[in-house]
Amino acid sequence: MSVGDASVSFRELTLGEFVDRLASAEPVPGGGSASAVAASLGAALVAMVAALSEGRPKYAAHAVTHARVGGDSRRLAVRFLDLADEDSSAYGGFAAAMKLPRDTDEERSTRTEAIRSAALIAAQVPLACVRACRDLVAATESLAGRSNANAASDLVVASLLCEAAARGAAANVRINLPSVGDAVISAALEVELDALLADIATLADLTRAVVALGESRDPLPEAKGA
Repeated sequence: MSVGDASVSFRELTLGEFVDRLASAEPVPGGGSASAVAASLGAALVAMVAALSEGRPKYAAHAVTHARVGGDSRRLAVRFLDLADEDSSAYGGFAAAMKLPRDTDEERSTRTEAIRSAALIAAQVPLACVRACRDLVAATESLAGRSNANAASDLVVASLLCEAAARGAAANVRINLPSVGDAVISAALEVELDALLADIATLADLTRAVVALGESRDPLPEAKGA
């Protein structure tokens, strides 16, 4: 996949092929795509824990939660892989804008606007990844103490992957903000980003704390009302 080439989705590559491309001198895939793939792995782990809990009499009180989280996490796993492709495409757009001619005033103006537009997209894509990470870690936390105890460590791994992915995606948001050329938009994105990262850290910490205690939790309201 060359810069900006959307003809091949990363999901079509083997794991080894993706890692080889990540290790190459090519600019894509890069950290944004790697973060999204890490989050996809975390989502798959959450889906696995839900699947390992469904149909077990011991956890029957949480059946509604297992079904919801299982479906949500599988959808998120797909969404993160889409975001991995979108991140590389966004970088390609930014790289193309940077290469525009700038010999005349008109060309420089056109190039500046193209860079700003591409930078905003390049910031919005990883921000979408952080938002999805917030959804994933909320799902992870909801299973802690309410799912198959034999897979509790997988929830810990999922929370760690999700938190790392969110921080990695956030770094890609922030590195593009100076090129957006709009202080108001940049400030708003920073505020949202900080709030999302704080929520993610809180939920990830709670997930790990519940697992460490090894205690069962009461059903969520959704299960009680079933």
